[in-house]
Amino acid sequence: MKVNSTDFQNAVGKYLALLDKEPIIITKNGRSVAKLTAYTDPNDFFIVETKGEYNIRRRISYEEYLDLVESSDQRYELIGGEVYLLASPSFQHQVIAGEVFGYLRYYFRNGPCQAVAAPLDIRLFGWATKFEEDPNVVQPDVVVICDPEQVTDDGKYEGIPTLVVEILSLSTRGKDLTTKLELYRRSGIREYWIVDPKKKAVIQYSFDEGREPEELRIIGENEVLQSSAFSGLNLDVAAIFQGLACDEA
Repeated sequence: MKVNSTDFQNAVGKYLALLDKEPIIITKNGRSVAKLTAYTDPNDFFIVETKGEYNIRRRISYEEYLDLVESSDQRYELIGGEVYLLASPSFQHQVIAGEVFGYLRYYFRNGPCQAVAAPLDIRLFGWATKFEEDPNVVQPDVVVICDPEQVTDDGKYEGIPTLVVEILSLSTRGKDLTTKLELYRRSGIREYWIVDPKKKAVIQYSFDEGREPEELRIIGENEVLQSSAFSGLNLDVAAIFQGLACDEA
């Protein structure tokens, strides 16, 4: 839209309201002298993970998400058009993630599958037939991938993990227990472990080939976690939390 400088001065509020629809070209003596565009603060469209609360903003496109990621040093996830700013993990979180990753990495050391720790972008698209139809990007704490051919020449992974592990924190609890659970199920992930440091337990979800829930187990600290997707993969739950002993002393 073009508007002369006198009209703009007389009706600033009116033209500012129109910025959401299109930029304003300001003219003087018939010549364009300035261009006014809407200012977009990245904080206007992401969900901040802090103190267990989500600050919900507007939904964005995958292209906007990429622009945000490329212009920032922060880590983000995109789920259902909503962007989540990932909070810095705690010491306890990292210790537990390290224990889980270390065990899985050793277990899969000689096989076709491989354990990978965050940060690694996992691109999921739920029930859709391709990523562009329902783009979601997450960074689970640990994943096990069994389709190495899905790693591109530039080092990006475009497959579907078989096993996903998330460690609960105050800021991610709601998302890990509900939003991500549903996304992982719809996307064809076969097994999902949710590690709960507070209760020192693991919630284990298994899904069948039709992406329907097959089994739900809660494994306590003194029990053994038996994988449903990988025969022979057993993990003492107590071992996951053993690295916290020095922190609790």
